[in-house]
Amino acid sequence: MKPFMDSSFLLSTPTAERLFDACKDEPIFDWHCHLSPKEICENKTPRDIAELWLGGDHYKWRGMRGCGVPEKYITGDASPYEKFKKWAECMPKFIGNPLYHWTHLELRRYFGIETVLNEKTADAVWAEANAKITAGGFTPRELIVKSNVKCVCTTDDPADSLEYHALLAADESFPVQVRPAFRPDKALAVNAPAFLPWLESLEDVYGAPVRSFAALKAALLSRIEFFEKMGCRATDHAFNPVPFKRMTDAELEAVFAKVLAGGTLTKDEIEGYQTELLRFLAAEYKKRGWAMELHMGAMRNNNRRMFEAIGPDTGYDSLADDQMAGKLSRLLDSLDYEGNLPKTILFTLNPKDNYVLGSMLGNFQTDEAASKIQFGTAWWFNDNIDGMRAQIAALGNLGVLANFVGMVTDSRSFLSYPRHEYFRRILCEFIGNLVENGEYPADFDTLEKTVRDISFGNAKEYFGI
Repeated sequence: MKPFMDSSFLLSTPTAERLFDACKDEPIFDWHCHLSPKEICENKTPRDIAELWLGGDHYKWRGMRGCGVPEKYITGDASPYEKFKKWAECMPKFIGNPLYHWTHLELRRYFGIETVLNEKTADAVWAEANAKITAGGFTPRELIVKSNVKCVCTTDDPADSLEYHALLAADESFPVQVRPAFRPDKALAVNAPAFLPWLESLEDVYGAPVRSFAALKAALLSRIEFFEKMGCRATDHAFNPVPFKRMTDAELEAVFAKVLAGGTLTKDEIEGYQTELLRFLAAEYKKRGWAMELHMGAMRNNNRRMFEAIGPDTGYDSLADDQMAGKLSRLLDSLDYEGNLPKTILFTLNPKDNYVLGSMLGNFQTDEAASKIQFGTAWWFNDNIDGMRAQIAALGNLGVLANFVGMVTDSRSFLSYPRHEYFRRILCEFIGNLVENGEYPADFDTLEKTVRDISFGNAKEYFGI
């Protein structure tokens, strides 16, 4: 029996261990996350481990609800200690859940605590962790530097001022790049109740009225140019389902006028608007060498009662099962045919579509970049051992695994970086098994370079930082 989470954790062969040794110290390029640039800039020391660990982490909240913990101890008014104690009580129940591994990796890597967390050890872990937080070294910037992160791409709305990015860029004492990533989901969500209020915020930063579809494109182009000056290299879009319905300029203007007048759009009007706006944006990304991320397959805000009580991104999302192949193909093809397809990373939340996306890549590869069209890493509900193995295997079978741009945290937590270690161990185990089984030669010059590239180098080259 192997000890719990020893040095060979998730590594079952000598080859896997050697490969992990080759890549474990590679830097991290966190090219898709939800960290707050304001929190990085302000750089405050957290009050305690509950604030650092449980605040805003809907992965943990969801797990606690599954254990029957009252909402008071999750997002409610219970004390930080009470919330931490409830989390500790849940821990032994997370057999097979990545939360168990992530929790103990974070305790070990940031606090040097090897105690297994449970109800009996909670008080000791609470005291030791908080003593170390009080002693220093746990501000956002310190945690990022300690994690060997070289660049962070946050997720930013076109109407964001990016004031904290400017402050961070001017601060020579912080060696990590913090770059914005352009996420125009609110511009595309033309049917959402929040669209018109968001449009007003866009007008504020643009400095002119946006009363037509043409004006919307001009305003977004202005923001793209501003994001470019601020170092943006990535964009992100969430779709469920993927849109593709062509519209003329006249039809688009009619849709926009209908929205401004408070009308209700048809399904075809929404899809046509989203298609043409995304096509416009993609062409602008292509001109600048930006990478376009498409996150597909999330079914969000399923619980209306809790959405009304505590809002979005609180642990009430799940997988969708829509068909995506046909419209995704038509969307990418329309951009490619016109010379407007940027570097693109395709993410699916539903693993049933691993082979859909893995095979889609090859339709649109060019010599503009190594694997210009990428299959994004196992995301969200797939961010676990089985999900990562399945995504890596699909990419290996259908694409070019050696060109993979690798892991992202997709997180709001400054303690999430051990997930990169988790990914690297799973990657090295997968490749190591191929070698051990005689399915790939023991060419360690190639193998070690490959795992280092997937860990950091490929993303650095792909995004151009």
